[in-house]
Amino acid sequence: MSDFINQRKSEHIKITLNEKVTGDNISTGFEKISFIHNALPEVDFAEISLKTSFLESTCKTPFLISSMTGGAALAETINRNLAEAAEERGWILALGSTRALIESEQHRSSFQVRKYAPNIPIITNLGAVQLNYGFGADECKRIIDMTEANMLVLHLNSIQEVIQEEGNTNFKDLLSKIEKLCQELDVPVGVKEVGWGIDGDTAKKLTDIGISFIDVAGAGGTSWSQVEKFRAKDLVKREAAEAFSEWGIPTANSIISVREKVHEQPVVASGGMKTGLDAAKALAIGADMVGFGRSILKEAIESTDKVLQVMETRELELKMAMFGIGCSTLQQLKKTDRVQI
Repeated sequence: MSDFINQRKSEHIKITLNEKVTGDNISTGFEKISFIHNALPEVDFAEISLKTSFLESTCKTPFLISSMTGGAALAETINRNLAEAAEERGWILALGSTRALIESEQHRSSFQVRKYAPNIPIITNLGAVQLNYGFGADECKRIIDMTEANMLVLHLNSIQEVIQEEGNTNFKDLLSKIEKLCQELDVPVGVKEVGWGIDGDTAKKLTDIGISFIDVAGAGGTSWSQVEKFRAKDLVKREAAEAFSEWGIPTANSIISVREKVHEQPVVASGGMKTGLDAAKALAIGADMVGFGRSILKEAIESTDKVLQVMETRELELKMAMFGIGCSTLQQLKKTDRVQI
Protein backbone atom coordinates (compact mmCIF):
# COMPACT_ATOMS: atom_id res chain seq x y z
CA MET A 1 0.00 0.00 0.00
CA SER A 2 2.77 2.46 0.92
CA ASP A 3 4.54 2.04 -2.46
CA PHE A 4 1.21 2.46 -4.26
CA ILE A 5 0.40 5.69 -2.38
CA ASN A 6 3.90 7.05 -3.01
CA GLN A 7 3.57 6.28 -6.73
CA ARG A 8 0.12 7.90 -7.00
CA LYS A 9 1.18 11.05 -5.16
CA SER A 10 4.37 11.33 -7.22
CA GLU A 11 2.41 10.89 -10.45
CA HIS A 12 -0.03 13.62 -9.41
CA ILE A 13 2.84 16.07 -8.86
CA LYS A 14 4.57 15.27 -12.15
CA ILE A 15 1.37 15.34 -14.21
CA THR A 16 0.23 18.63 -12.70
CA LEU A 17 3.59 20.20 -13.51
CA ASN A 18 4.20 18.76 -16.96
CA GLU A 19 0.85 18.05 -18.65
CA LYS A 20 -2.08 20.19 -19.78
CA VAL A 21 -4.50 19.75 -16.89
CA THR A 22 -6.80 22.70 -17.59
CA GLY A 23 -9.78 23.07 -19.89
CA ASP A 24 -9.70 25.13 -23.10
CA ASN A 25 -13.00 26.98 -22.83
CA ILE A 26 -13.59 27.38 -19.11
CA SER A 27 -12.11 30.12 -16.97
CA THR A 28 -12.24 31.34 -13.39
CA GLY A 29 -14.54 34.17 -14.46
CA PHE A 30 -12.28 36.87 -13.03
CA GLU A 31 -11.55 38.27 -16.50
CA LYS A 32 -15.18 39.47 -16.52
CA ILE A 33 -14.68 41.42 -13.28
CA SER A 34 -12.92 44.78 -13.24
CA PHE A 35 -12.21 47.71 -10.94
CA ILE A 36 -12.92 51.37 -11.62
CA HIS A 37 -9.53 53.06 -11.32
CA ASN A 38 -9.26 55.84 -8.76
CA ALA A 39 -6.73 58.39 -10.05
CA LEU A 40 -6.69 60.18 -6.67
CA PRO A 41 -6.68 57.38 -4.08
CA GLU A 42 -5.95 59.61 -1.05
CA VAL A 43 -4.00 56.69 0.44
CA ASP A 44 -0.34 56.32 1.45
CA PHE A 45 0.82 53.11 -0.26
CA ALA A 46 3.19 52.44 2.64
CA GLU A 47 0.25 52.31 5.03
CA ILE A 48 -1.81 49.71 3.13
CA SER A 49 -2.43 46.73 5.43
CA LEU A 50 -3.17 43.14 4.46
CA LYS A 51 -3.91 42.08 8.04
CA THR A 52 -7.03 40.00 8.54
CA SER A 53 -8.42 37.15 10.61
CA PHE A 54 -9.55 33.63 9.80
CA LEU A 55 -11.84 32.02 12.36
CA GLU A 56 -9.90 32.66 15.60
CA SER A 57 -6.50 33.28 13.99
CA THR A 58 -4.99 36.68 13.25
CA CYS A 59 -3.20 36.61 9.89
CA LYS A 60 -0.65 38.91 8.26
CA THR A 61 -2.25 38.34 4.85
CA PRO A 62 -5.49 36.97 3.36
CA PHE A 63 -3.49 34.28 1.56
CA LEU A 64 -3.54 30.51 1.89
CA ILE A 65 -1.42 27.82 0.27
CA SER A 66 -4.03 25.42 -1.08
CA SER A 67 -3.93 21.69 -0.35
CA MET A 68 -1.56 20.07 -2.82
CA THR A 69 0.45 17.06 -1.75
CA GLY A 70 1.96 14.73 0.84
CA GLY A 71 2.75 11.05 1.22
CA ALA A 72 5.59 10.91 -1.31
CA ALA A 73 9.32 11.54 -1.28
CA LEU A 74 9.06 14.63 -3.50
CA ALA A 75 6.18 15.93 -1.38
CA GLU A 76 8.47 16.20 1.63
CA THR A 77 10.63 18.79 -0.11
CA ILE A 78 7.59 20.65 -1.44
CA ASN A 79 5.82 20.87 1.90
CA ARG A 80 8.96 21.89 3.79
CA ASN A 81 9.63 24.75 1.35
CA LEU A 82 5.98 25.84 1.50
CA ALA A 83 5.91 25.67 5.30
CA GLU A 84 9.09 27.69 5.73
CA ALA A 85 7.89 30.36 3.33
CA ALA A 86 4.38 30.46 4.79
CA GLU A 87 5.82 30.95 8.26
CA GLU A 88 7.96 33.86 7.09
CA ARG A 89 5.20 35.64 5.16
CA GLY A 90 2.31 34.74 7.46
CA TRP A 91 0.27 32.67 4.99
CA ILE A 92 -2.02 29.85 6.11
CA LEU A 93 -0.79 26.40 5.00
CA ALA A 94 -3.19 23.66 3.92
CA LEU A 95 -1.77 20.15 3.53
CA GLY A 96 -2.59 17.63 0.83
CA SER A 97 -4.85 14.66 1.55
CA THR A 98 -3.66 12.95 4.74
CA ARG A 99 -5.36 9.62 4.18
CA ALA A 100 -1.84 8.27 3.58
CA LEU A 101 -0.91 9.12 7.19
CA ILE A 102 -3.30 6.44 8.43
CA GLU A 103 -2.76 3.87 5.69
CA SER A 104 1.03 4.03 5.44
CA GLU A 105 3.96 4.84 7.69
CA GLN A 106 6.12 5.77 4.71
CA HIS A 107 6.71 9.50 4.09
CA ARG A 108 4.70 10.55 7.16
CA SER A 109 7.22 13.32 7.69
CA SER A 110 6.00 14.95 4.44
CA PHE A 111 2.89 15.99 6.38
CA GLN A 112 4.63 16.84 9.64
CA VAL A 113 5.81 20.38 8.94
CA ARG A 114 4.85 22.14 12.17
CA LYS A 115 8.54 22.37 13.10
CA TYR A 116 9.09 24.55 10.02
CA ALA A 117 5.99 26.67 10.69
CA PRO A 118 5.44 26.99 14.44
CA ASN A 119 3.15 30.03 14.41
CA ILE A 120 0.86 29.98 11.36
CA PRO A 121 -2.46 28.13 11.07
CA ILE A 122 -2.10 24.70 9.46
CA ILE A 123 -5.10 22.99 7.88
CA THR A 124 -4.99 19.22 7.57
CA ASN A 125 -7.05 17.56 4.85
CA LEU A 126 -9.05 14.39 4.18
CA GLY A 127 -11.40 13.28 1.42
CA ALA A 128 -14.97 13.51 2.74
CA VAL A 129 -15.79 10.26 0.94
CA GLN A 130 -13.41 8.42 3.29
CA LEU A 131 -16.14 8.74 5.93
CA ASN A 132 -17.86 5.99 3.92
CA TYR A 133 -14.69 3.87 3.80
CA GLY A 134 -13.78 3.31 7.43
CA PHE A 135 -12.66 6.77 8.53
CA GLY A 136 -14.34 8.49 11.46
CA ALA A 137 -13.62 10.85 14.32
CA ASP A 138 -10.84 8.65 15.77
CA GLU A 139 -8.88 8.60 12.51
CA CYS A 140 -9.40 12.34 12.04
CA LYS A 141 -8.17 13.03 15.58
CA ARG A 142 -5.04 10.98 14.85
CA ILE A 143 -4.46 12.99 11.65
CA ILE A 144 -4.92 16.28 13.52
CA ASP A 145 -2.55 15.17 16.29
CA MET A 146 0.11 13.89 13.89
CA THR A 147 0.09 17.07 11.80
CA GLU A 148 -0.40 19.41 14.78
CA ALA A 149 -3.05 21.15 12.69
CA ASN A 150 -5.40 23.90 13.82
CA MET A 151 -8.29 22.74 11.68
CA LEU A 152 -9.46 20.05 9.25
CA VAL A 153 -10.82 20.49 5.76
CA LEU A 154 -12.81 17.74 4.03
CA HIS A 155 -12.40 17.74 0.26
CA LEU A 156 -15.13 16.84 -2.23
CA ASN A 157 -13.83 15.29 -5.46
CA SER A 158 -16.62 13.12 -6.90
CA ILE A 159 -15.67 13.44 -10.58
CA GLN A 160 -12.02 12.69 -9.84
CA GLU A 161 -12.88 9.53 -7.90
CA VAL A 162 -14.79 8.11 -10.88
CA ILE A 163 -11.80 8.46 -13.22
CA GLN A 164 -9.19 7.49 -10.63
CA GLU A 165 -8.64 3.76 -11.12
CA GLU A 166 -8.56 3.14 -7.37
CA GLY A 167 -11.28 5.75 -6.72
CA ASN A 168 -13.92 5.65 -3.96
CA THR A 169 -17.29 6.61 -5.42
CA ASN A 170 -19.83 6.02 -2.63
CA PHE A 171 -20.83 9.59 -1.73
CA LYS A 172 -24.16 8.46 -0.24
CA ASP A 173 -25.32 9.90 3.13
CA LEU A 174 -22.15 11.93 3.62
CA LEU A 175 -23.93 15.03 4.96
CA SER A 176 -25.05 13.28 8.14
CA LYS A 177 -21.57 11.80 8.66
CA ILE A 178 -19.97 15.22 8.20
CA GLU A 179 -22.39 16.63 10.77
CA LYS A 180 -21.46 13.92 13.26
CA LEU A 181 -17.75 14.57 12.67
CA CYS A 182 -18.19 18.31 13.30
CA GLN A 183 -19.79 17.47 16.65
CA GLU A 184 -17.03 15.06 17.66
CA LEU A 185 -13.93 17.10 16.78
CA ASP A 186 -12.46 19.91 18.89
CA VAL A 187 -11.13 21.87 15.91
CA PRO A 188 -13.02 23.75 13.16
CA VAL A 189 -13.99 21.64 10.16
CA GLY A 190 -14.22 23.14 6.68
CA VAL A 191 -15.19 21.77 3.28
CA LYS A 192 -13.46 22.37 -0.04
CA GLU A 193 -13.94 21.29 -3.61
CA VAL A 194 -10.90 20.36 -5.72
CA GLY A 195 -11.55 22.43 -8.83
CA TRP A 196 -15.23 22.16 -9.82
CA GLY A 197 -16.71 24.65 -7.38
CA ILE A 198 -19.39 24.68 -4.68
CA ASP A 199 -22.78 26.32 -5.21
CA GLY A 200 -24.65 28.36 -2.62
CA ASP A 201 -27.29 25.77 -1.80
CA THR A 202 -24.68 23.08 -1.10
CA ALA A 203 -22.64 25.52 0.99
CA LYS A 204 -25.74 26.42 3.02
CA LYS A 205 -26.47 22.73 3.72
CA LEU A 206 -22.90 22.28 4.93
CA THR A 207 -22.79 25.34 7.17
CA ASP A 208 -26.21 24.45 8.62
CA ILE A 209 -24.77 21.17 9.95
CA GLY A 210 -21.69 22.72 11.52
CA ILE A 211 -19.09 23.39 8.83
CA SER A 212 -16.92 26.36 9.84
CA PHE A 213 -15.68 27.54 6.43
CA ILE A 214 -16.19 26.89 2.72
CA ASP A 215 -13.35 26.78 0.17
CA VAL A 216 -15.08 27.06 -3.20
CA ALA A 217 -12.12 25.68 -5.24
CA GLY A 218 -13.88 26.57 -8.46
CA ALA A 219 -13.26 25.77 -12.10
CA GLY A 220 -10.74 27.56 -14.27
CA GLY A 221 -7.58 26.03 -12.83
CA THR A 222 -6.47 22.42 -12.47
CA SER A 223 -9.03 19.83 -13.55
CA TRP A 224 -8.49 16.65 -11.57
CA SER A 225 -10.37 14.56 -14.12
CA GLN A 226 -7.70 15.71 -16.58
CA VAL A 227 -4.95 14.80 -14.11
CA GLU A 228 -6.43 11.33 -13.62
CA LYS A 229 -6.83 10.94 -17.38
CA PHE A 230 -3.04 10.87 -17.69
CA ARG A 231 -2.84 8.14 -15.04
CA ALA A 232 -5.73 6.00 -16.27
CA LYS A 233 -4.94 2.74 -18.03
CA ASP A 234 -8.63 2.17 -18.78
CA LEU A 235 -9.28 3.63 -22.25
CA VAL A 236 -12.98 4.13 -21.48
CA LYS A 237 -12.15 6.25 -18.44
CA ARG A 238 -9.53 8.22 -20.38
CA GLU A 239 -12.06 9.14 -23.05
CA ALA A 240 -14.77 9.93 -20.49
CA ALA A 241 -12.40 12.22 -18.59
CA GLU A 242 -11.83 14.30 -21.71
CA ALA A 243 -15.56 15.06 -21.90
CA PHE A 244 -15.32 16.77 -18.51
CA SER A 245 -12.37 19.07 -19.23
CA GLU A 246 -14.73 22.09 -19.23
CA TRP A 247 -16.86 20.95 -16.26
CA GLY A 248 -17.47 22.99 -13.14
CA ILE A 249 -18.58 26.30 -11.65
CA PRO A 250 -16.10 29.11 -12.41
CA THR A 251 -14.42 30.32 -9.23
CA ALA A 252 -15.89 33.85 -9.38
CA ASN A 253 -19.42 32.49 -9.92
CA SER A 254 -18.95 30.06 -7.05
CA ILE A 255 -17.89 32.82 -4.63
CA ILE A 256 -20.94 34.91 -5.51
CA SER A 257 -23.30 31.93 -5.23
CA VAL A 258 -21.91 30.82 -1.87
CA ARG A 259 -21.87 34.32 -0.40
CA GLU A 260 -25.54 34.81 -1.32
CA LYS A 261 -26.47 31.89 0.94
CA VAL A 262 -23.68 31.88 3.55
CA HIS A 263 -23.33 35.09 5.52
CA GLU A 264 -21.33 34.25 8.64
CA GLN A 265 -18.81 31.52 7.84
CA PRO A 266 -15.58 32.50 6.05
CA VAL A 267 -15.31 31.81 2.32
CA VAL A 268 -11.99 30.84 0.74
CA ALA A 269 -11.46 31.59 -2.95
CA SER A 270 -9.31 29.03 -4.74
CA GLY A 271 -9.30 27.39 -8.13
CA GLY A 272 -7.14 28.93 -10.86
CA MET A 273 -5.99 31.90 -8.78
CA LYS A 274 -2.90 33.35 -10.45
CA THR A 275 -2.26 36.92 -9.28
CA GLY A 276 -2.84 39.32 -6.44
CA LEU A 277 -5.24 41.17 -8.76
CA ASP A 278 -7.31 37.96 -8.98
CA ALA A 279 -7.20 37.93 -5.19
CA ALA A 280 -8.40 41.53 -4.97
CA LYS A 281 -11.36 40.72 -7.21
CA ALA A 282 -12.19 37.62 -5.15
CA LEU A 283 -12.11 39.59 -1.89
CA ALA A 284 -14.22 42.38 -3.38
CA ILE A 285 -17.01 39.97 -4.40
CA GLY A 286 -17.25 38.08 -1.13
CA ALA A 287 -14.20 35.96 -0.30
CA ASP A 288 -12.34 36.25 3.01
CA MET A 289 -9.17 34.32 2.10
CA VAL A 290 -7.53 33.43 -1.22
CA GLY A 291 -5.79 30.13 -1.93
CA PHE A 292 -2.97 29.52 -4.41
CA GLY A 293 -2.07 25.98 -5.52
CA ARG A 294 -0.58 24.89 -8.83
CA SER A 295 0.67 28.42 -9.60
CA ILE A 296 3.16 28.07 -6.75
CA LEU A 297 4.05 24.37 -7.17
CA LYS A 298 7.04 24.76 -9.50
CA GLU A 299 8.72 27.16 -7.07
CA ALA A 300 7.95 24.86 -4.14
CA ILE A 301 9.99 22.10 -5.76
CA GLU A 302 12.93 24.47 -6.27
CA SER A 303 13.44 26.28 -2.94
CA THR A 304 11.96 28.25 -0.08
CA ASP A 305 13.43 31.44 -1.56
CA LYS A 306 11.60 30.87 -4.85
CA VAL A 307 8.32 30.43 -2.96
CA LEU A 308 9.00 33.61 -0.97
CA GLN A 309 9.52 35.53 -4.20
CA VAL A 310 6.12 34.41 -5.51
CA MET A 311 4.45 35.26 -2.21
CA GLU A 312 5.95 38.76 -2.16
CA THR A 313 4.78 39.29 -5.73
CA ARG A 314 1.19 38.23 -4.93
CA GLU A 315 1.16 40.53 -1.89
CA LEU A 316 2.49 43.47 -3.92
CA GLU A 317 -0.12 42.88 -6.64
CA LEU A 318 -2.92 42.90 -4.06
CA LYS A 319 -1.62 46.12 -2.48
CA MET A 320 -1.36 47.73 -5.93
CA ALA A 321 -4.99 46.84 -6.69
CA MET A 322 -6.05 48.30 -3.34
CA PHE A 323 -4.00 51.44 -4.05
CA GLY A 324 -5.58 51.71 -7.49
CA ILE A 325 -9.09 51.97 -6.01
CA GLY A 326 -8.17 53.88 -2.86
CA CYS A 327 -8.44 51.16 -0.18
CA SER A 328 -5.97 50.98 2.69
CA THR A 329 -7.48 47.94 4.45
CA LEU A 330 -9.09 44.67 3.41
CA GLN A 331 -12.28 45.75 5.17
CA GLN A 332 -12.49 48.71 2.77
CA LEU A 333 -11.75 46.44 -0.20
CA LYS A 334 -14.62 44.14 0.75
CA LYS A 335 -17.02 47.10 0.81
CA THR A 336 -15.75 48.90 -2.29
CA ASP A 337 -18.22 50.20 -4.86
CA ARG A 338 -15.46 50.30 -7.46
CA VAL A 339 -15.85 46.66 -8.53
CA GLN A 340 -17.78 45.85 -11.70
CA ILE A 341 -19.22 42.37 -12.21
